[in-house]
Amino acid sequence: MNTKRLVFLAIMLTVSIALNIIERLVLMGFTGLPMVRLGLANVVILILLYVYSFRDAFAVLLLRVFIVGLLAPGATIFSFALSLSGGLLAIAMMALFKKLPSFSIIGVSVIGAAGHAIGQVFMAVFIFSTEEVVFILPLFLTLSIPTGIFTGLVAKRMILLLKQKVTTYEY
Repeated sequence: MNTKRLVFLAIMLTVSIALNIIERLVLMGFTGLPMVRLGLANVVILILLYVYSFRDAFAVLLLRVFIVGLLAPGATIFSFALSLSGGLLAIAMMALFKKLPSFSIIGVSVIGAAGHAIGQVFMAVFIFSTEEVVFILPLFLTLSIPTGIFTGLVAKRMILLLKQKVTTYEY
């Protein structure tokens, strides 16, 4: 791995961590639900999936989940497990659907948001040993459509900006 790539991935990890923590602290106050967020940190994962590789996106995702689990105010083993399960299913689904030509980055983002919701709900069923948690899944899947569209649009725009800046920057 060359130095530029490593530095870029470190910056993306830092941005992802910051977005996740900010979203936990600020946006949760709007909904009052700890599991309902825009998924701004997933913009970074989408960018890495499209600009670099699944391996790079996966590494940043895992590092972000672990670091946020250690640093975020109010983080518990339950929130860590929910975040990890949601993130793993989301990235797996995004990588799979990215290979299909009929899915744009926005469609892949919506799929990722839905995967995140599904992963979290099923982990909650496992952790709390109750199937009643599944009843919240239709709400989360419905919310994953606008949040996925939003993060997909942001990621698409950021990729365009990155391509412009990277190609015009002199080393």
